[in-house]
Amino acid sequence: MLTGDTNDEDVSLFDAEEDAGKRSKRMNIKHPVASFFHLFFRVTAVLVYLLCDIFSPGFIGCMVTIILLLSCDFWAVKNITGRLMVGLRWWNQVDDDGRNHWVFEARKASGKQQASDSASESRIFWLGLIICPVIWVIFAFSTLFSFEIKWVPVVIMGVVLQGANLYGYVRCKVGGKTSLKNMATNYFGRQFLKQAMSKEEES
Repeated sequence: MLTGDTNDEDVSLFDAEEDAGKRSKRMNIKHPVASFFHLFFRVTAVLVYLLCDIFSPGFIGCMVTIILLLSCDFWAVKNITGRLMVGLRWWNQVDDDGRNHWVFEARKASGKQQASDSASESRIFWLGLIICPVIWVIFAFSTLFSFEIKWVPVVIMGVVLQGANLYGYVRCKVGGKTSLKNMATNYFGRQFLKQAMSKEEES
């Protein structure tokens, strides 16, 4: 009896260690270089925009620096970090008739691949992808309200380039053939139905 109890305890301990190992693997960052550059270009562009009047009196130099950073960020996020960090990619291709086709793909992950995916990388990817375009939208409104017309092309480029990546990866996430308008309509329809059902239950 004593031996059987000891074996049960050993099995439970080993299971706990295995579960902890799986959790630690999911929390580890598998692609540290990609994660770094996913945030580096976009965060640096925001910082240069905020601090350029303090450290550099020349507008042209600041504008060129921000545009280069935004362009590098667009290329890196579209072609590298999305594929490595979350298994998503999107691109445009031209067929033989000269028509443009937008392609949105998501990696079909097996059970082992899902277990090895890093939750930390996914969180870093989506937070950086969503927060920075919102910041550039705020910059756009502040530029218009403060009548700093010279910065309008810069902030518009920030909104367009980072907004394009956000739109593309959201389409990859929800499915390339799924309309975002239909998805939003279905979501609000479900919320309205839940509220109606809860009111009926209360009454």
